[in-house]
Amino acid sequence: MEYVIVLAIAVIFLVFKDRPIMVLKFEDGELTQSKGNIPHGFLIGCKDIAHKQPFSGKIKVYRNRFATKLVFSKSVPSKVKQRIHNVFPHTSSPKKRGRRA
Repeated sequence: MEYVIVLAIAVIFLVFKDRPIMVLKFEDGELTQSKGNIPHGFLIGCKDIAHKQPFSGKIKVYRNRFATKLVFSKSVPSKVKQRIHNVFPHTSSPKKRGRRA
């Protein structure tokens, strides 16, 4: 019985764990923390935007099977969000691209 409870907790932890593929953290217009494989052009573009319009907040990038999604913290202004969306490379090629059965 105890093993079932431990297994249930482990499954819940794996399902609900926050697993972005990229994380960028800005404080007052400066990049303070980055995590993941960030495309060079996207990183330079984000730094440029943060330099011109300083902001604080986090940007997380999630990828599922069909799409890539950007998630911003509440402290990021909407104009900055749009500019970062415009810089984001939507055509990043996954490793399995072009292989269909």
